[in-house]
Amino acid sequence: MNLELPMKADGRFGGHIVQGHVDGVGKLIGLDRIAESENFWLHVEIPGRRLKNTRCTRGRFRLRGISLTVAKLEGRRCTIAIIPHTVEMTNLYSLKPGDPVNLEADPIAKYVEKMMRGASS
Repeated sequence: MNLELPMKADGRFGGHIVQGHVDGVGKLIGLDRIAESENFWLHVEIPGRRLKNTRCTRGRFRLRGISLTVAKLEGRRCTIAIIPHTVEMTNLYSLKPGDPVNLEADPIAKYVEKMMRGASS
């Protein structure tokens, strides 16, 4: 698990919103170094129905508590660009293909999706 201290109520907002909910469990496809680069591609299989309407390119997913920006979506496959610092400072390095990963959809995307459906709460 990756933990950070929460933002204080009088603090300056400077990051992504992470609530710590698990909206679904995905599966790691792979963490591959990008050719001729120090960076990585993280490939994850996203579970179908529950996260379907909250996915978008350049949107965010929280994977194991880490807020990451989606680079590419192909069906149920999500690709995320990862810098070396993120791999070094989190537990991403310990993942192996096939490992389950907890996913949280972007809270704003969830609210927009509910509003578009006309759902309350």
